[in-house]
Amino acid sequence: MANLTIYRSLSDLQREVDRLFDRFMPVSREQNGTSVWSPVVDVHETDEAYVVYMDLPGLSRDDVTITFDRGALQVSGERKMWHEEEQKPQFHRVERWSGHFFRSFQFSHNIDQEHTKATFENGVLTIELPKTEESKPRRIEIS
Repeated sequence: MANLTIYRSLSDLQREVDRLFDRFMPVSREQNGTSVWSPVVDVHETDEAYVVYMDLPGLSRDDVTITFDRGALQVSGERKMWHEEEQKPQFHRVERWSGHFFRSFQFSHNIDQEHTKATFENGVLTIELPKTEESKPRRIEIS
C-alpha cells in the first residue's frame, strides 16, 4: 500500500512539473525555424470513457487532425498568424502562440474506436474515447 501512495505522489509531482513547463514554456523550435506549441488540455476518466478537453481558440475543425493508433491519441494542427496574408504590422507585444501544435496521450484501457467522437465548440475540442465493455469496471456479487 505504501508503494502505491509513493507512486501516486510521484505521478502527481510529474503532472505538476509538466503543467508548469507547458504553461511557462509551451513553445519549442523545429529545425526549420517554425514554432511548435502545446495547447492546454484537461483529461478525465469515468467508468465509461476518457474525455479530453483541449483549448484551441481561433482555430476551426479544419485546422485540427486527430488520430488514434495502438492506444495513442494524437492531436495536431496549425494556427496561422492572423496577419500573414496582410501587410506585417509593427507589433508591440505578441503573446498568442502560432505555428504547429502537437499533443499525444497514451491510454492503458482498451478504447472502442468505432464509437470515439470529437466535437469542436467555442474554441474547445472535446474528444470522447469510450472504453470497451471488457475494460469497464464490473461489480462482482458475493455469493
